[in-house]
Amino acid sequence: MNHSRLLLLAAALAALGACQPKTAATAGDVSPPVATVDGTPISRDFYEFYIKGISGKTSAELAPEQRSLALDNLIRARLVAEEAAKEGLDKSTDTAALLELSRLNVLQQAVSDRYLKDRKASEQELRAEYETQLGSQPKQEYHARHILVATEPFAEKIVTRLGKGEKFDELARRESMDPSKSNGGDLGWFTPDRMVPEFSGAVMALKPGEYTHKPVQTQFGWHVIQLLDTRELTPPPFEQVRQRLEQIVQNKKFHGYADELMRSAKIQRFLDKAPSGQAAAPSGQAAPAGTPAAPAPSPTPRKN
Repeated sequence: MNHSRLLLLAAALAALGACQPKTAATAGDVSPPVATVDGTPISRDFYEFYIKGISGKTSAELAPEQRSLALDNLIRARLVAEEAAKEGLDKSTDTAALLELSRLNVLQQAVSDRYLKDRKASEQELRAEYETQLGSQPKQEYHARHILVATEPFAEKIVTRLGKGEKFDELARRESMDPSKSNGGDLGWFTPDRMVPEFSGAVMALKPGEYTHKPVQTQFGWHVIQLLDTRELTPPPFEQVRQRLEQIVQNKKFHGYADELMRSAKIQRFLDKAPSGQAAAPSGQAAPAGTPAAPAPSPTPRKN
């Protein structure tokens, strides 16, 4: 068992434990304690749940020093959580929000497990989802390279130099500001959905061997792109993606169940309604002063 995993889960317990009642770790848990902390028990069932979560084993399957380390981490987590509660940290805005999100996630998973227990994906559902996924997948892959520069005039000079016979890969190594410059601008094989729309649209308009005579602008800068080759994309066989298809089908079933709950609930939305005495913020309004800017993206034109 990896000690770092124990420490990470202990840190999580310290964050979440601040909202636990002092009398028991979980409601209805009457198992004997493995320890007490200032009179508050850490039950055997809670300890075994913790062990199972970090190791996939029972405590009986662990070495004595591993069992002892796990218990030390639980005790430490309980003490830190109690200290946080004494200082009122569990009531602070950010901490309370994190605790509530954790609670919602745990309960949603519990409901999902219960709802889907007797609703396993049938073979017919899996086959139908397989066909749906195939229909939405790209049919072709592209192999391209590019030269990325900061301005349109410089990109136009690159096009001119290519027209005079300079080699694309050598120009990429000298002039491109993209990490692919070390490979002569080669981006390897990719499907159009992996790239930003302006870039993929330009690639699909080319024939193998051609390059863009008009520079292509994206959020990363100005590109001169050369298409090297194309090939048909072979979809994976059904059995290879069966497990992923099961996840997709199950997710759709539970999403439908959640949608039914929303339809039957009385819901009022106030997202765009301004507080009393304030004007509503128009759509697209600039961020207020002091709002941190988004981090600069990598110049490689791939989608996140």
